[in-house]
Amino acid sequence: MDNVWSRPRKAPRQTLTLDRIVTEAVALLDEEGVSRLTMRHLAERLDTGSTTLYWHVRTKDDVLDLSLDAVFGEVRLPEPAGDWREPARALMRGWRAALLRHPWSATILDRPLLGPNALRRTEFLYETLAAAGFTTPKTAAHSLSNYLMGSVIMQVTWQHNDADAFLRERAPDYPALAEHGLEHPWDTTFEEGLAYLLEGMEAARKRETT
Repeated sequence: MDNVWSRPRKAPRQTLTLDRIVTEAVALLDEEGVSRLTMRHLAERLDTGSTTLYWHVRTKDDVLDLSLDAVFGEVRLPEPAGDWREPARALMRGWRAALLRHPWSATILDRPLLGPNALRRTEFLYETLAAAGFTTPKTAAHSLSNYLMGSVIMQVTWQHNDADAFLRERAPDYPALAEHGLEHPWDTTFEEGLAYLLEGMEAARKRETT
């Protein structure tokens, strides 16, 4: 496997370090979005030449992988608790908040999440679920992470495309959506959905452990 995570980190060249590249890349993505990220543009923002930049990262994909993992690094690992649902809920909330602070991240969540920050938080989730007694922690973890990523992607794309206004104009054609699907209170919707999921998982866990 050849990716940015499997290659050894090179020594800094002059004052440019990989950490500085990632910090500037995240700032660029926050300000201008994924479509504006090019190696030349990033080098200009770093006030360096492309050759120096390529010493540390080979491709734009490398930069995106590193930047996305930096976002995951913003998620604080919760303290363990007697009820597995509490650290799981806290992790999902923190993960969602980090992704929403950087909306561009929602557009690249289909990338392999192999960075150390993403893996450490996934490891924490697996540890929490395994310790709680789930016989298939992988399935439980996928349920939570897929719900999280799906909700973030939906919120970012829905707001970006002003889907509420689009559906409001077509309310007679989609009455159920008009009644129940508009004017999303996103935080409340996320919390309610997460509660549904956690309660269902807890019921399944109890069946497995009795």
